[in-house]
Amino acid sequence: MALLDSLPRHLFSSRGWGLLAAGAVSLLCAQVMGRRDLLALGVLLVVLPLVSLAGIRVVKPRFRVYREFSPSTVETDSVTTVRLAVARTGLGTGRVIMEERLPPRFGESPAFRFPARSASGGTSRYEYHLRSGKRGQVTIGPVSAEFTDPFGLSLHRHSIDDGDTLTVTPAAVELPPTGLAGARGNDGITATRTRANPSDDDVMTREYRHGDPMRRVHWPATARHGALMVRQEESVTTPEATVILDHRFVAHSSGYGSVFGSPGEDGSDLVTSDTFEWAVTAAMSVGAHLAELNYSLRFLDAAGEPAFHRSTSAPEPDSEEYSGAAGLQSIAESLAAIQLTGPHHARRDHDTGRREHAGNADAAQSVFDDRLMDKLAAHRMRGPVLALLGKISLAEARALAPAAGYAANAFAVVITDKPADCHDVLEALRVGGWRAVAVEASTSLPAAWMYFDEGEAAMWTAAADVRRGAEVGR
Repeated sequence: MALLDSLPRHLFSSRGWGLLAAGAVSLLCAQVMGRRDLLALGVLLVVLPLVSLAGIRVVKPRFRVYREFSPSTVETDSVTTVRLAVARTGLGTGRVIMEERLPPRFGESPAFRFPARSASGGTSRYEYHLRSGKRGQVTIGPVSAEFTDPFGLSLHRHSIDDGDTLTVTPAAVELPPTGLAGARGNDGITATRTRANPSDDDVMTREYRHGDPMRRVHWPATARHGALMVRQEESVTTPEATVILDHRFVAHSSGYGSVFGSPGEDGSDLVTSDTFEWAVTAAMSVGAHLAELNYSLRFLDAAGEPAFHRSTSAPEPDSEEYSGAAGLQSIAESLAAIQLTGPHHARRDHDTGRREHAGNADAAQSVFDDRLMDKLAAHRMRGPVLALLGKISLAEARALAPAAGYAANAFAVVITDKPADCHDVLEALRVGGWRAVAVEASTSLPAAWMYFDEGEAAMWTAAADVRRGAEVGR
């Protein structure tokens, strides 16, 4: 029995190997004893497993697989339920052993038998649960099935579907209420200065611009000024917020081992780092926090492009504006598979001390330039701007500094391994009008958020509270 167990299991079952062994012994005995009946028995015992092996590979049972995730997208560290429905669509009988192939992060792959005991209408239904501690898009499946012939002599395993993609989004961290978002009403809507019943003298006017509807022409003002004038109505508007997410490889890599992740067999690993993961969580958390306050959101990268245009999980990669619950869900899905971009090697300029992309000396000049400034100027003073940056150079900080002039409030978070080395960068941003802070990947996000309201002391107090909470939890 131990010998049979050591034989390959992908061709014959233990019964099949046993018949082959018995057939070989019968043929040997027929040769020694000269018995024709032993010869016929030996040939039968050898041929039967071989015929069953050929038959099971030529006539493959066919199945249809339906897979559903509930919820369809799941946050990190949350549970999603996977429901499988398997139905036989071709000829075939007998029981089949099936296995749902899972990425290594989920542990052991679940196995089950078809048909299930509770099968109805020829369809067997199965259910299991998954939890992922990392964001990304992962392939769940395919289902592989191990078939046997009616006599249970041979085995054959192959995939019966292509699998489905599960999107794991970063979980938002609850942020404390602060004054960071600026003045707003109770429902997050900016206050209007238009009076309820304005008289002609109260109406604000401006010169007619091409495209203005004629119904807005204010004729008394037109008569006074001798030129077409239109009413300038200040209506209630939804405030806007802009998030600049720096996802350059050079900004989030500080040395060997700082960046991790490479494409695996399931294509699920992302090129990322601890500092970039902090930035992704911050982007999700700030987006959720401001969306609750009825803000519309814009996400840009360091070059002024849509922040998610290279994210493989983005439903609308070329979009940069989001609003409402649907917009927040789109942001979450876009952040699921976003990763570091740009050349994946950096060198240090020994003359200037500035990090540059290897083979791309112009890379540093393409960020925080006129394209980004034009995007911010188009929405001048309509709300706050939050920049989530990696380690940037002093020249880059000086290039970004004037952008604060286009925002009602400007906040910058520099995520780096050595915050103490960022004094000059922070000072350059602050001179331009930014409220800036440097943090480590281990810094509490709520603490960094509170810093903008209450200063550095509040940040360290909140961080201490988080540490005490973690110690109590242990």
